[in-house]
Amino acid sequence: MAQIDCRHFIGYKPCGKSETCETSCASYSPVERRILVIHLEALGAVLRSTSLLEAIRKQHPGAHITWITKAPAHLLLQNVVDRILTLTPEDLLKLTALEFDLALVIDKSLAAAGILKSTKVKVARGFGATPDGAIVPLNPEARELWELGLSDYKKFFVNQKTEQRLVHESLVLGDYKTDEYQIVLNESEQALTRSRREMWSSREAPTIGINTGCSPTLPHKKLSVEGHRKLIAKIKENPLTRNCPIVLLGGPEDGERNDKIAVGMPVILSPTTRGLRDGLASVAACDLVFTGDSLGMHMAIGLKKWVVAWFGPTCAQEIELYGRGRKILSSATCSPCWKRVCHKSVMCYDQVDFREAAEKLAEGLVWLTSSSKPHSPEISSSPSPF
Repeated sequence: MAQIDCRHFIGYKPCGKSETCETSCASYSPVERRILVIHLEALGAVLRSTSLLEAIRKQHPGAHITWITKAPAHLLLQNVVDRILTLTPEDLLKLTALEFDLALVIDKSLAAAGILKSTKVKVARGFGATPDGAIVPLNPEARELWELGLSDYKKFFVNQKTEQRLVHESLVLGDYKTDEYQIVLNESEQALTRSRREMWSSREAPTIGINTGCSPTLPHKKLSVEGHRKLIAKIKENPLTRNCPIVLLGGPEDGERNDKIAVGMPVILSPTTRGLRDGLASVAACDLVFTGDSLGMHMAIGLKKWVVAWFGPTCAQEIELYGRGRKILSSATCSPCWKRVCHKSVMCYDQVDFREAAEKLAEGLVWLTSSSKPHSPEISSSPSPF
């Protein structure tokens, strides 16, 4: 008899784990609860929220997890949840056919609230909206995170919790355990990572990746072209890092800037136009990563690299490095600010100590030597739950 309660059941063809759908199937995995995660954007925030999955599965054993997000963030969720939906008309139509025991709404937005309202859900936690469009917490535990969004003072100077902890507590997922991000590279991505590692580095010299870009929403989260060049010079001056290959990382919007940064500098240019999954392979091929508060930072954290992250406009205390890295704060007195536009003559990214950055990267060499995963061609990622 067909096992329609199995997480792998499709209904019109075998699932791929067996040629037939029978009770005796070794891959049979009965679904106990169906959970919907609504987290639409931004890219780095969506990736960070994969750290919630372990707690969700512990609290709800046997849960089938559907995650709806905004493209291209769905690419970051491959191999870590049961079903991924986007905001395409076809996927939204699929959503109307489904029913859920629990919805976890992470975005504080009308779009997320609209998805929740139009979906059959028994219980919802996180954030929703009133009929006149006010974003509100759906449960008492979500109030703290909601109030932080309403007060710059509380967000910038009072709160000391990471964003993971705040969201975890808002969604009532039990005791917070500092769970890791979940990133699973498939076999071809792992092969690509090994190939790039071999091209970029030697076994004696770990590779330093410099993530040069950030979202256009907050353009001041990245260093200037000249700032990156100064950083590279300091890395090459440091006796511990001078022999490390340096790779410039980034997305399609960063290619032209990377070309400018690279002029006359001893660096390697990584591909920037091949998509998010290719970007994950490039980060995975590095050992140490310097970055601003951006998607590249979250990729490096999720892939368990030694991360040196600098902070100017955003809040350093919200970021969890899991003991694998250091934070560098701009000396700008107006930091943090979360401003999208700034006209100061000296910007926060001009007030970063590049010598300190090189020293913190050098600390990563010690960590590589002492950690359980020293410099090697192995992939650092979480195992697939499926």
